[in-house]
Amino acid sequence: MPHYFDTAHRKEIETLRQRLTARTEWPTWLLLIGVYSAWFALVMASHSLGLWLSTGLLIPVVVLWLSVQHELLHGHPTRWPLLNKILGYAPFAVWYPYTLYRDSHLLHHRDENLTIPGRDPESRYLSAEQWQGSSWLKKSLHWLNKTMLGRFLLGAPVALLGLARDELKRLKKGDRQAWAMWLSHGAVTLLMLLFIAHFSVLPIWHYLLLVSVPALSIAMIRSYYEHRPHAAPEQRTVLNEAAWPWRWLFLNLNLHLVHHDLPGLPWYDLPRVYRMRREQWLARSGGFLVQGYGHFWREHGVRAIDSPLHPFH
Repeated sequence: MPHYFDTAHRKEIETLRQRLTARTEWPTWLLLIGVYSAWFALVMASHSLGLWLSTGLLIPVVVLWLSVQHELLHGHPTRWPLLNKILGYAPFAVWYPYTLYRDSHLLHHRDENLTIPGRDPESRYLSAEQWQGSSWLKKSLHWLNKTMLGRFLLGAPVALLGLARDELKRLKKGDRQAWAMWLSHGAVTLLMLLFIAHFSVLPIWHYLLLVSVPALSIAMIRSYYEHRPHAAPEQRTVLNEAAWPWRWLFLNLNLHLVHHDLPGLPWYDLPRVYRMRREQWLARSGGFLVQGYGHFWREHGVRAIDSPLHPFH
C-alpha cells in the first residue's frame, strides 16, 4: 500500500479487503456472467429484436466488456493471471488482443512516466521531435483529437491506425510473441464472427464497423483528458465525479487517481475509498477534479483542451 496513506486510511482499506465480498470477488464473477450472457443473448435474439435495436444494445455491452477486461488484467476476480486471461480472452471488442492490452496497460501504470511520449504507451502527447516531424494533416488530427467531439469521432480510427502501424512493424521483424498473439486472437475472432454470421441478423461488416468501432469510441470518452502533464506524477491523474451511467459503463474508473494509487482495488470499492477521504484525494490530485463528462462536452466539445505537444518533455 502506498507510503503516503496514513495509518487510519490503511486500516480502512485493509478492512475492505477482509470482507466476504473482497475475498470471494462475487460482484466481478456476477459481472462476467452477466456480460457473457447479455452478449450471447442479444446475438441469438437479434432476429426478433431487429438489426438496429440489436446494434444499440450490443454497443454498451461491448463497452462494458472493455471495462471488465481491465479488471481482469489487474488481478480480478482471481489471483491467477492465466485464468483471468482465459476469462477475458473473448474478442467481443475485436481489435485489441487481451495480451496486448494487458501488457501495454501495465506499463502505463508506471506513474513516473505518465503522459510522457515514448514512455507511457497510452500517452496522447507528442515530443518536440515528433511534433516537428509531423505533417500538417497529422498535426490537425492531433488537434481535433484534443476536442471531445474529435475524440469521439476520430479517437477510435486514429488509435486503430496506430495499432496497425506498430503491430505490422513487429510482425515484419518476425517478433514470435506478436505472431503467436495475433494468430491466436485472429483464430478466436474468426470463430466469433462465424458465430455472429450464422446465428444473428448482423452481417459481419456491420458488427465490425457499427458495433465494435462505436463501442471503442465511447470507451475513448473515458480516457479523454484522463491524464495531464504535470511535474508531480500524482497530479497527472484525474478525479472525475461522473454520473451513474458512465460510472457503470466504466466500472468507476472515472475515479482514476484512486485506481492508479490502488491498482489492486476492485471496481466496486473505488467509490467507497474515494468518499472516505475525498478531501485528501482532491489535495493529492492538486485539484484535478472534473464534474462529469458533460463538463468536457460543454467546455471542449469543439475546442482543444490543451496542446498535443507535451509541454516539458
